[in-house]
Amino acid sequence: MKQNTKVLVVDDEQSMLDFLKILLTKAGLEVQTARNGQDAFKELEKDRYSLVLTDLKMPKINGIDVLVKAKSVDPLCEVIVITAFGTDEKAFEALRLGAYDFMKKPFKNEEVRVVVRRAIEKRRLAEENSRLKSALSDRFDFNELVGTSPAMQEVFDLLRKVSPTKTSLLILGESGTGKELVARAVHYNSPRKDRPFVLVNCGAIPEQLLESELFGHEKGSFTGADHSKPGMFEEADGGTLFLDEVGELPPPLQVKLLRAIQHKTFRRVGGTHDIKVDVRILAATNKDLEQEVQKSRFREDLFYRLNVIQVRLPPLRNRKEDIFLLAMHFLKHFSLELGKPVKGFSKEALNALEAYGYPGNVRELENMIERAVTLEQGELVTMSSLPKRVEKSLITEDMTIPLESQDMINLDSLISRLEKQALQKALERTRWNKTEAAKLLGITFRSFRYRLAKYGLDK
Repeated sequence: MKQNTKVLVVDDEQSMLDFLKILLTKAGLEVQTARNGQDAFKELEKDRYSLVLTDLKMPKINGIDVLVKAKSVDPLCEVIVITAFGTDEKAFEALRLGAYDFMKKPFKNEEVRVVVRRAIEKRRLAEENSRLKSALSDRFDFNELVGTSPAMQEVFDLLRKVSPTKTSLLILGESGTGKELVARAVHYNSPRKDRPFVLVNCGAIPEQLLESELFGHEKGSFTGADHSKPGMFEEADGGTLFLDEVGELPPPLQVKLLRAIQHKTFRRVGGTHDIKVDVRILAATNKDLEQEVQKSRFREDLFYRLNVIQVRLPPLRNRKEDIFLLAMHFLKHFSLELGKPVKGFSKEALNALEAYGYPGNVRELENMIERAVTLEQGELVTMSSLPKRVEKSLITEDMTIPLESQDMINLDSLISRLEKQALQKALERTRWNKTEAAKLLGITFRSFRYRLAKYGLDK
């Protein structure tokens, strides 16, 4: 058994106290005893116990009272009651009040060990589950959604308003903008946070299996269905169902999903009776669903059912002011996870990160920082740890085309000017190493030399 697990044994018979203390101490448990209910109350107020073994019949304060007290102090505390009468009504009352089990005197040593071990394991699993829920709540708190840009602050304000409700949300945004993170944050900041959050990737499940995954199936409903299986709607009962990439749903399933959302009932594949559920629907897509509706690829009535509240996540390139915050957020996370003493970014690396366009959005930045922390040997992320595509962004960051001017633009002259600027920046970036500068620009060394000569930069 787990060492240093505290157990309180309560009995008005000293011989029973001594017996149980010796037995449980040999099993590796830390045991405290109490001769009556009053002493047990004092111990429960003074210290925390994983398990309480209490005699049922004691004067003044009995085992039921000790059970109620233990549960009021720590709901996760497991209680085993001991009785000389196996069918005593009080023993069954103890079970109804939350006791783990009861043992009838006289009992064998092994019986005690088994019941105690199982009770402690149940307590351990309950603690682990509680920690996981707490960690999830912390991880998906709105404070974990990083961004100070006006666009993201607007998103956060909306999420705080809608999270406590039952209203359906449609989360829109390019791939990598954090749609799943937003959905989880909404769930874990809602009254449903202690109920399941079930994710369905509508684009990753084969069409022929998707209906069964969503609604479940009955035994024998199709080849290979050798047992009944609940679907994700049932698993999410009381909680949240997140339909990721909902725009990929085939038309026949769009009809069934609409019916399930409207009536809050559905039938399993091969089923003959309706199943009622209480599920909040969150959906996400990187498609333009309104355009899909116009092209008759997505049902208009389903779109309006999902689109009660719309949350649109801006791409990272449109909120450049958030790049540093996000980069530092990921840096701290991966430095801790990988055990690396990386604390920040060199000025050059940070400039490159802020100049880059991020077609993969926040997910691309996250992967980039993980790569950099993995490769970096010092305390700062340097250019050498970043992908070449990021380095190239420095070359073009200041090269703008003055199309807002009212004057006529000579295209040949403009192209020549931009090309010369790119050559100069590449040379500066590589400290005038022509071979590296050519690689940086993605051209051959021969072509690079020709262009240098063309603009008089080969001197």
